[in-house]
Amino acid sequence: MLSPADQLTRLCRGCESVFSRDELLAKLAEGRPLNVKLGVDPTAPDIHLGHSVVLDKLRDFQDLGHYAILIIGDFTAMIGDPSGRSVTRPQLTHEQVLENARSYQDQAFKILSRDRSRIVFNGEWFESMSFQEVIKLNSRVTLQQMLVREDFRDRIDRGLAIRAHEIQYPIMQGWDSVQIKADVELGGTDQLFNIMVGRDLQREEGMPQQVAMVMPILEGLDGKQKMSKSLGNYVALNESPTDMFGKLMSISDELMGRYYEGLLHEELGRGRHPMEAKKELARRLVARFHSTAEAEHSLLDFEQRFSKRDLEHADLPVFAPTSEARDFVSLVVEAYARCFRIPKSRSDARRLIEGGSIQWGGEKVTDPKVRLPEGSRGVLKLDKTHAVRIVEHEPVS
Repeated sequence: MLSPADQLTRLCRGCESVFSRDELLAKLAEGRPLNVKLGVDPTAPDIHLGHSVVLDKLRDFQDLGHYAILIIGDFTAMIGDPSGRSVTRPQLTHEQVLENARSYQDQAFKILSRDRSRIVFNGEWFESMSFQEVIKLNSRVTLQQMLVREDFRDRIDRGLAIRAHEIQYPIMQGWDSVQIKADVELGGTDQLFNIMVGRDLQREEGMPQQVAMVMPILEGLDGKQKMSKSLGNYVALNESPTDMFGKLMSISDELMGRYYEGLLHEELGRGRHPMEAKKELARRLVARFHSTAEAEHSLLDFEQRFSKRDLEHADLPVFAPTSEARDFVSLVVEAYARCFRIPKSRSDARRLIEGGSIQWGGEKVTDPKVRLPEGSRGVLKLDKTHAVRIVEHEPVS
């Protein structure tokens, strides 16, 4: 067991902020296992690499002898976290949430130790609350507190709706911390407000307040917005090895340093060739979430497809364009979305075409207005790391 001071140094490494380090040190000095909380809302069946940043920190706590309490927000997910959102999230049914939760748990244990984990559904306490108890809980928080949030203020300034149920979310997340007696709560930087509400509610209950530990938010494949299931710019932990490898090879050179720091917990050394550094990033992450053998296979497959230019014999995603999408702009947009789940606008597609990235049958396509003839079959190369095999009909699985 490391000393409290050494534990503090290790646990705070890579964090965006800790409120407060002195409080965390005092808790560590008590010499007992801490209850470290992470709440996840199963709004979709996938955990992605963005989630792994905070899950890795939770594993750090476990490796030092502390307990991970993973709260599955079966009730909060039906509201949807408004943090960082410019519009209200679509509401899910309880059945949809529970189905997603099964997949969430399996994926989380690719990172977490089962032996030092506790899985809790917050429906355990919210389902039995009377309306009177809900009103009493709401009375502890002012509307001014909720509306000071940047995302809510932004919506008000833009004349966009804030639904009354969204204001419940931080209160419910905070009440989770009371129920499990959390010593520490982890989250991304967009979760700080919600975590601080938990501190307030714990104080009112006469409990020691949890330490707020927030991690940097990982940008998605587009390099612009945070990695998100709803934005489609994510890499899921349960992606196939080749899909995971291919998606990681699509990130920009500028983004690669952030991925090295956030996902490999090391700096990208100077002087490395960007392509080789990206291959190493993809290989190591596929090995981590799948196996070393599958990582090596994915690397060889990638090199066959792109480094050796042998696309005709490579194992490419099969893509049957719709009858409406025969122009190359539409083909590019649909191919990225359907085969790689990478969102591209029509403007993005035009830039790729006009920049000479798009190749059909080994020849560059430079005119966005060109249409693909009916019955065409062959390889459509989208960029340096993505290509699809065009067919007229999808194969029957």
